[in-house]
Amino acid sequence: MNANTNRSRQLQSRFHQVIPGGSHTYAKGDDQFPETPPIYITHGKGCHIWDTDGNEYIEYAMGLRTVTLGHAYEPVVEAACRQLRQGSNFNRPSPIELECAEKLLELVPGAEMVKFAKNGSDANDGALKLARAHTGRDLIAICRDQPFFSVSDWFIGTTAVNAGIPQSVKDLTVGFRYNDLASAEDLFRSHPRRIAAAMLEVEKDTPPADGFLTGLRDLCRREGALLILDEMITGFRWHNGGAQGYYNFVPDLSTFGKALGNGFSISALAGRREIMRLGGLDHDQPRVFLLSTTHGAETHSLAAALEVMRIYQREPVVPALWEQGRKLAAGIGQAIASAGLQGFFSLAGKPCCLTYGTRDAQKRPSQEFRTLFLQEILKRGILAPSFIVSYSHSDRDIERTVQAVHEALGVYRNALEDGVGKFLAGRPVKPVYRRLN
Repeated sequence: MNANTNRSRQLQSRFHQVIPGGSHTYAKGDDQFPETPPIYITHGKGCHIWDTDGNEYIEYAMGLRTVTLGHAYEPVVEAACRQLRQGSNFNRPSPIELECAEKLLELVPGAEMVKFAKNGSDANDGALKLARAHTGRDLIAICRDQPFFSVSDWFIGTTAVNAGIPQSVKDLTVGFRYNDLASAEDLFRSHPRRIAAAMLEVEKDTPPADGFLTGLRDLCRREGALLILDEMITGFRWHNGGAQGYYNFVPDLSTFGKALGNGFSISALAGRREIMRLGGLDHDQPRVFLLSTTHGAETHSLAAALEVMRIYQREPVVPALWEQGRKLAAGIGQAIASAGLQGFFSLAGKPCCLTYGTRDAQKRPSQEFRTLFLQEILKRGILAPSFIVSYSHSDRDIERTVQAVHEALGVYRNALEDGVGKFLAGRPVKPVYRRLN
């Protein structure tokens, strides 16, 4: 694919002139992708996208995992448009808020009340506030092996990008390791009666060890803390009830977003009534100002989410995600073996949520080789910072992707032998969490 990117190149400097970083989401920034070609996307349909120069790509990760059904998915778009024609935001609640809430609670095991917001950070921030109000404690324990929970200071203060965050705020967040129950026990022992909640994703790349999830929940109960599950990635992908449905595991609170709206902005905080009601009016305890957002109940986003959930109930969305992910993993596995790259290029995660790792000639994790791989598959019409499929990825899309990966890994093999600098055009990509640019 010899893509013309003249229009995108012209836009690039203008983006950086008026938008810090040239993007409203750091994960979409120029530093996360190869220098060539820069891509600015104008539209998408299904799993295909087109840039400002008219080049077509098959997309994976699908808008940072928000688009699980497909871009411009007609039933969802129609549901949102019908609602938009009746107005999108009012001064009192709309019946669709109740309808959407009841549908979510129908799908999520153990959840009894829910509040909607616009992004995952809001929902996780609300969960923390509830945990602190419910327990009267101030510390939050997070899983250190998982990449992201919120844009707010309580989390970003734990990363390398912590400029502007007071030390007093940073000190309120402590960490434990995934699949290491002893580290969580040590944390509670080191901070007796101070930890309000433990927050984690059920699983990122590595499955939970036997007894880890139940052990962590039992530890929290024993210590008087809450257990919060972040289902932003796993929700509406692994199972209709999220990863907690997949593992038959009920937390105190859980948060959803991303795939819930198929690209429309919506998130949710759900959980046990005795905790969630602290954000309501039917108790005599101190009031919790919980998720009071101007746009949190925009009716067109709720209509989109409601249609998404109905589609999940009437169509085999989740089985299709797993099946297409298995086909993709099998094809890429064959490409890895064919290129002799076992130990250098690898897949991780569940078939419905695949990521990949790149290593250099010494088998060390390598940003340069990640950049080279991204560069080569982009040349072949594939945009894949990960290999996360949607309901719209057909067998033909999978086959085309596997062929592109096979060719890209051939270049990867040559770069291991002759040096990556000979093949890489421009600087390597960089981690989002870094102290300096």
